[in-house]
Amino acid sequence: MFQNKFMLNSVLLGNLVIGGLLSGCASEPTQPKDEWEGWNRSVHGFNDGLDKAVIKPVAKGYQKYVPEPVDQGITNFFGNITDIGVTLNDLFQLKMLQSGMDLSRFLINTTAGVGGFFDVASRLDLPKHNEDFGQTLGFWGVPSGNYMVLPLLGPSSPRDAFGLLGDALLNPLTYISFGSSAAVGAAITGAKAIEVTDTRADLLTSEKIVDEASVDRYDFIKNAYQQNREYLVYDGNPPEQKDDEVDIDELLTGNTESTGNPVSAPQSPIPASSTDTGLPPVTQGGNDLGRQNDNSGPAPVVNQSRRLLELSPPE
Repeated sequence: MFQNKFMLNSVLLGNLVIGGLLSGCASEPTQPKDEWEGWNRSVHGFNDGLDKAVIKPVAKGYQKYVPEPVDQGITNFFGNITDIGVTLNDLFQLKMLQSGMDLSRFLINTTAGVGGFFDVASRLDLPKHNEDFGQTLGFWGVPSGNYMVLPLLGPSSPRDAFGLLGDALLNPLTYISFGSSAAVGAAITGAKAIEVTDTRADLLTSEKIVDEASVDRYDFIKNAYQQNREYLVYDGNPPEQKDDEVDIDELLTGNTESTGNPVSAPQSPIPASSTDTGLPPVTQGGNDLGRQNDNSGPAPVVNQSRRLLELSPPE
């Protein structure tokens, strides 16, 4: 159970790096307050210390001595197993087309891919998707809750922590380990340890990017995790934040539906009649150009600079 949970959170680290780097290029959204920051930072430091002392050195040795084809085959094998849970979470989220694709992917890789060691399905335009039970809960409106860091498991939230339990129940290795002999149980534990090591080895390069790009490693991982999870829950289309922006159409039409306050339409800079400004009417010879003029005498002399001010466009 522990290895399975650790694996699920380790897989997210690669996406955290990408999400964090992208967040540095875009306008950063308002992050929710870190209510449990004291606890989170303490556990974060503990996890980092354990990783540097045990997990990272083992991952470096694994990466150094395991040939690349074998490394990729192990990654494909465990990824093929997780496609079972991905397919079920597709159904839970009503993604019927994607569910059929992921089921086909699992069947093809299990058979033609020799138990999943070869990713044949990707060559047939059946890419791997990332769905878990935490995303399913978010799909049905369950709030994520406060950011939290779990011992050994890393960044999470109350929703995603509960989702780890659902992911474990959707993993067939969980049921194989129950009620089996000691030898089978040891084999399952060893397989999960290899899975954790393989995942950690694949993230060594990404970790360098995190260390070089972040001023505060804790804040970087926290913000990247939250943005990445929101991205996954909404399938890349998270809701836009409401900003206090002025609607040009409302200014022009006087629409008050969004603000509740009437907006006055801009007034025409040209007066409607001569009585509005005290200026004389405009005439051309004996033709009246649209204004009342009872006097037939010569046109009066006016201060044209005043009229120029009246005809100037508003700022």
